[in-house]
Amino acid sequence: MTSISGNLHPFESLTPEFILNAVEAEGLWCDGRIFPLNSYENRVYQVGIEESVPLIAKFYRPERWSYDQIKEEHDYTFELESHELPVVTPIRRDNGESVRYYEGFYFSLYPRKGGHAPELDQLDNLFILGRLMGRIHAVSATAAFQYRPTIDVRSYGEECVEYVCQNFIPNSLKSAYGSLTRDLLAILKERLGEEYAASCIRTHGDCHIGNMLWRDELVHFVDFDDSRMAPAIQDMWMLLSGERHHQVQQLSEIVDGYNEFYEFPLQQLKWIEPLRTLRMLHYCAWLARRWEDPAFPRNFPWFNTERYWGEHILELREQLALLDEAPLALPL
Repeated sequence: MTSISGNLHPFESLTPEFILNAVEAEGLWCDGRIFPLNSYENRVYQVGIEESVPLIAKFYRPERWSYDQIKEEHDYTFELESHELPVVTPIRRDNGESVRYYEGFYFSLYPRKGGHAPELDQLDNLFILGRLMGRIHAVSATAAFQYRPTIDVRSYGEECVEYVCQNFIPNSLKSAYGSLTRDLLAILKERLGEEYAASCIRTHGDCHIGNMLWRDELVHFVDFDDSRMAPAIQDMWMLLSGERHHQVQQLSEIVDGYNEFYEFPLQQLKWIEPLRTLRMLHYCAWLARRWEDPAFPRNFPWFNTERYWGEHILELREQLALLDEAPLALPL
């Protein structure tokens, strides 16, 4: 498997033999069964272990995170676990180390956890998630990340637009994309200023239902790979969906649960649409930056077509209109 440029991609090295050797270098004896799990940014496998339950092996994308950044993510989950919060943490060696290294790859091992995505159309589930998020943020706010970055306009907006505009936008749409994103970025810079920066805490960063495992009314949070400094609302706005009145109902349940353990930051509701805009810009650039990884053209065949870029510009125009609307608010 090669990239679209014809060069071998680093993940090409992750052959079954390589994966087994990496795991067995940790003193484990594999039974030869390897099952790839859905993951695009990294590579994740379920690996069978002799006379034991399978483990999950996660191989990090080379040159994305440093050792210190990965360790800081792990330490954050260990801290949450120490407060009896249901997060899936990596397995540590006897010396406490959780970040492994094998022939060019950082990797980690996790216990296998079962479950399914929560059904957010049930308001009781949102109340439960709100309580859990309040507990998580009560711990998260006690310290700051030292090595992991912040969700901000520069990294999630300006740098993404620059990369896409220089490398991917068709010439026929470049002018429309450029003028539209200039307007969006100007609004985002105005709204996500000093107050925003001062409000940032440690967050999961990518808190959607695909990163939650629900079983028997219990939920575990998984995949803290995108943990960053951000306002608390970053971990909650992706739980909202549907028409505005539906989102108000959903928000009410989340707030009621959250307030049992931590004060919900109602003043941050004004950042929901700006954060959604940043995510849209960042997601598009993420696909573009990963296009040399053969997994991306295979799994996202609709990306980088004339139709895709036209629809993306239309979505950004709709988002520009949403930024002019009043933010969500709970009834008095």
